[in-house]
Amino acid sequence: MSSDGNKKQFWKRNAAKVPGSIQHVYGAQHPPFDPLLHSESVHPPPATPGKPKKATTFQEFESITSDAWDVGDDDDELLAMAAQNLNIEVVMETANKVNLEEGDAISPDVSFASLSSPFGDGRLVKSQSEAPIGSPRAGERAALHRQRSLPHRPPVIPLVARMADQNTSGTPAMTEREASRLDKFKQLLAGPNTDLEELRKLSWSGIPRQVRPITWKLLSGYLPANAERRESVLQRKRQEYFGFIQQYYNSRNDENHQDTYRQIHIDIPRMSPESLVLQPKVTEIFERILFIWAIRHPASGYVQGINDLVTPFFVVYVFEYIEEEVENFDVSSLEEEALRNIEADSFWCMSKLLDGIQDNYTFAQPGIQRKVKALEELVSRIDESVHRHMQHYEVEYLQFAFRWMNNLLMRELPLRCTIRLWDTYQAEPEGFSHFHLYVCAAFLVKWRKEILEERDFQGLMILLQNLPTMHWGNEEVSVLLAEAYRLKFAFADAPNHYKR
Repeated sequence: MSSDGNKKQFWKRNAAKVPGSIQHVYGAQHPPFDPLLHSESVHPPPATPGKPKKATTFQEFESITSDAWDVGDDDDELLAMAAQNLNIEVVMETANKVNLEEGDAISPDVSFASLSSPFGDGRLVKSQSEAPIGSPRAGERAALHRQRSLPHRPPVIPLVARMADQNTSGTPAMTEREASRLDKFKQLLAGPNTDLEELRKLSWSGIPRQVRPITWKLLSGYLPANAERRESVLQRKRQEYFGFIQQYYNSRNDENHQDTYRQIHIDIPRMSPESLVLQPKVTEIFERILFIWAIRHPASGYVQGINDLVTPFFVVYVFEYIEEEVENFDVSSLEEEALRNIEADSFWCMSKLLDGIQDNYTFAQPGIQRKVKALEELVSRIDESVHRHMQHYEVEYLQFAFRWMNNLLMRELPLRCTIRLWDTYQAEPEGFSHFHLYVCAAFLVKWRKEILEERDFQGLMILLQNLPTMHWGNEEVSVLLAEAYRLKFAFADAPNHYKR
């Protein structure tokens, strides 16, 4: 066991592993880890009675679990994924509080009072998951939990297809409410000048797949609100991008750029969904996008994690041209003009996103380190038990939350959930740079019960790097966003709120 002094100096002493260098991230696999398939990896054998378990340090943990992150998937066991439970009571209770009326968005108009204590005693609860594990309603929740668990759901949910049209309960592709919301989007987008503020409000609670491409382009600032100018802007920006290709891409094997290109070439096959990114045509497109962005942004260059940020844009813009599931679609079958449009649009929208969070990827990644520190402070205020539990077992927030900030939770959530999450991020002011912090805090305390049940460093790290979100869908993401907005409302303009 290392001394307190060594523990505090761990990250400084290991200069080679300071965030900012291109290194692999532990547990960075897709899709998110399913504990039902690998229960032995998640729950270590119990300690011998009478002998308290010795908490391991991060160095010891790393040395004895070097092979614990690449657990393979067995196709014969995929049906077991449907057994992951969902707490329907919490989902429905929170959904009712955020006023999901027909056609209404979960917008900043939601009152703070409507998001007060879910426990009926009138007190303000710091976290939705703050209720004691042994509370009087625990038995009722457990009974409801068993009655409404996931065996009623389809056994396998597509990773990316039908994100707006299908939720995890297997409901019909287009309900009356969804049709009504789609009509509202179409009416708003059909005008000569789109009201972007109204579009943001409507988009906060999710964007229908049919209008998501044009909506993302408008919300990101890639397209102007004036409908007459859009086509000319698209043509000009697409020509500009392919001008960069002609100017820079042939230099990828030059001595100054070959390391950047080699790292991009290595990272792309590790992305998800594999059935999409491993297609030769898609690999070529991603390599060009990432290389051109790195050449045009020398302050940061290419950093591992940026590669993941291309995927949501690429998938959404592919949906402009196809109806079927994207993971089973041969992208090379699209016309060359469509592929060029998808590539250029993905590049510019990814660039717009990174413009707001570029300090996450400059030397030593100071933006990420500030956000992780802010996350630690926020969690210490909203759920002191979770914070002290991780302190007790010497779990540093940087050890698990670095990836949450670096990849914007893309390694923690299925891609369909990431796309739904980004609907709100693009509708929310400073969604990627600021609101993401509150989403991470809500995401962490969501697993309060599981965190408090782990009794050593190793168990906590395996849990936090392999959270069971495989079966998450629109309902779970909407509840997460509602809780994140509640935290933002309470803390964003009152930094001393709840301060001890």
